[in-house]
Amino acid sequence: NLECAGCGRIREFRDELRATLTADECLQSAEECPAPVVSITGGEPLIHPEIEQIVAGLIKMKKFVHLCTNGTLLEKSLDKFQPGPYFSFVLHLDAMADSHDSFAGKPGVFDTAIAAMRAAKRRGFSLLVNHTIYRWTSVEESGRLFGLLGEVGIDGLMVSPAFDYREVDDPVFMPKDEANAKFRAIDSQPKAFKYYNTPVYREFLAGRQDLSCTPWSTPTRNPLGWKRPCYLITDGHCTSFRELMNDTDWQSYGTGKDPRCASCMVHCGYEASALDASFRSPRNLWLTARWGLSR
Repeated sequence: NLECAGCGRIREFRDELRATLTADECLQSAEECPAPVVSITGGEPLIHPEIEQIVAGLIKMKKFVHLCTNGTLLEKSLDKFQPGPYFSFVLHLDAMADSHDSFAGKPGVFDTAIAAMRAAKRRGFSLLVNHTIYRWTSVEESGRLFGLLGEVGIDGLMVSPAFDYREVDDPVFMPKDEANAKFRAIDSQPKAFKYYNTPVYREFLAGRQDLSCTPWSTPTRNPLGWKRPCYLITDGHCTSFRELMNDTDWQSYGTGKDPRCASCMVHCGYEASALDASFRSPRNLWLTARWGLSR
């Protein structure tokens, strides 16, 4: 229901945007893949006519569910869901109102999302925010956004640089060195909430640690099948999770291997690498343990 300027997905899959997985297909996919967390992304998942059945079915499987939404339909959808330890809404907020609305392509999106977030918190829902960093991202504006999110009372923040989608013509993406500097500046802004990024991944974003991508760590299922190789790049679709895992040449992907991966630092490929690195040095283990205990 929006056409955000930095979204490669709506451009890449323009001809398939009306295709929909049924609730049964979604739940079968979750049974097929042993991942403990299921992120329901979009577009806008709250448009799906069976979204409450999908969420309830995933929770029944003891999957942790992150329902990603732009917030425009959130407040009127709250009655479809129940607060609980397995369920969180994830709002995508990239800036304050004027900048965010301009990027989302529709006025009023930011204010609608903030009002819905306040309503969700009053109802007891877990509320997370994804803050994507673009070339135009203002450090000062991110700081003001963080102050507002602290007032709303969010339960966690994830920060990640945008992926350089080839389908997007607008030069909104950054090379790694520019992203490192931008993240260091944004990370220094005061916050009244916790990150749900791991600390090793945040150090990678800041250019203080080096990580390699783990492209298979966030398997993606969409109406066309299991997307190969990852959430960000499409080299075809597989008919099963087993086919995706067993028949994909994973060694061909990542920085220095595929030019499409050259500037990628996105969490869906690097958070698993960061967790692996957490056990490879006493310092990283201490950083991760302290982060986990403080949440």
